[in-house]
Amino acid sequence: MKHYPPVGEAKGKKKEVALMFDAVAPRYDLLNRLLSGGIDRSWRKAAVNMLAPHKPKRILDLATGTADLAIEAIRLNPEKIVGVDIAEEMLKIGREKLRKINLDDRITLQRGDAEKLPFSDSQFDGAMVSFGVRNFENLQKGLKEIRRVLKPGGALVILEFSRPRAFPIKQFYGIYSKYIMPAIGKLFSKSSSGAYKYLPDSIAVFPDGDNFLAELEAAGYENREAKRLTFGVASLYKGVVPGKK
Repeated sequence: MKHYPPVGEAKGKKKEVALMFDAVAPRYDLLNRLLSGGIDRSWRKAAVNMLAPHKPKRILDLATGTADLAIEAIRLNPEKIVGVDIAEEMLKIGREKLRKINLDDRITLQRGDAEKLPFSDSQFDGAMVSFGVRNFENLQKGLKEIRRVLKPGGALVILEFSRPRAFPIKQFYGIYSKYIMPAIGKLFSKSSSGAYKYLPDSIAVFPDGDNFLAELEAAGYENREAKRLTFGVASLYKGVVPGKK
């Protein structure tokens, strides 16, 4: 199986990613809506729908950012959701959002590293990552660490950008991601962090589709599946920890 070191194994990447997203945090939600045309909301709904059949009572939301996916997952009626992210400024905005909608008692946000989680083994029934696995410093290490904290039979659902293959979406997306997305991101974020140039660059080297299913297999997940969204602009992936609850 081919591995992808530019995304999966980049020493010092964690610090760079944290700094980038701390810098864009105040406008992160606005930019998500703007750059995706609001489609990101439907993608998150689809991610939660993929986790729903497992009826998780305790959910881990990694790379939670400002907690959008955690908030969407509340409709599964879990006992608890824990969101983890390395960017503290993102978490501050997420905590304020949760307070405003009275969910801060059901969703807890904390700073942490997806590759070294502060939880004991088999703590969660389900885990989610939205647009975050590209940012793991070591992809396999992160996937295996998530598996460690999931119970046997627990499911991991990942929502991530992917690369369209069909004409003319492939060509249009190439232009949009290379030129338009970084320009809009820079304009609205008023930041020189490079976060919205990093975004298309990281998508370009990410092992999407069958390649990512192979990464899940290597990390020890079974019952793996993938689903392309919006002409392949984004994809959903699911893997299950071997064993029964």
